[in-house]
Amino acid sequence: METLEQELRSHGFVGDLPSAYLTLLAGCAANVQFRAGTFLFREGTRADRCYLLRAGKVALEITALGRGPLIIQTVAAGEVTGFSWLLEPHLWQFDGRALEPVQAVALDGECVRALCEDDPRLGFELMRRFANLAAGRLQSARLRLLDVYGTAHAAPR
Repeated sequence: METLEQELRSHGFVGDLPSAYLTLLAGCAANVQFRAGTFLFREGTRADRCYLLRAGKVALEITALGRGPLIIQTVAAGEVTGFSWLLEPHLWQFDGRALEPVQAVALDGECVRALCEDDPRLGFELMRRFANLAAGRLQSARLRLLDVYGTAHAAPR
């Protein structure tokens, strides 16, 4: 059985961090599992962790009045879900629902924020990674909107 540090080392999001940082992050980590159909997090509730997915898929959803849940993105093994823990007010902006059984390493947000306060280099590196993740998610949402509404409705540049 792998240790949490080994699992972090094998995950693409943090695996290339220096060993000392992986050791610190392992102290904030826990293995978690979710059955298909269960929620990892719900919009508007306290965001206190992120998930480094090892297996399974998670749908990031919003609820549209009169339409029910709309999947805005699907996140799979090797990816990360959840960065609402990073910025105040620390509330989830979406629902995260397991589409199939999920295995993940959960990083405790309060613990990771404390590590970042203690070591600004680690904080900068993690902020850079999460900012790139957020930018990618925004681009994905933009492309999805273009698919839904078509390029004819896109604003001229």
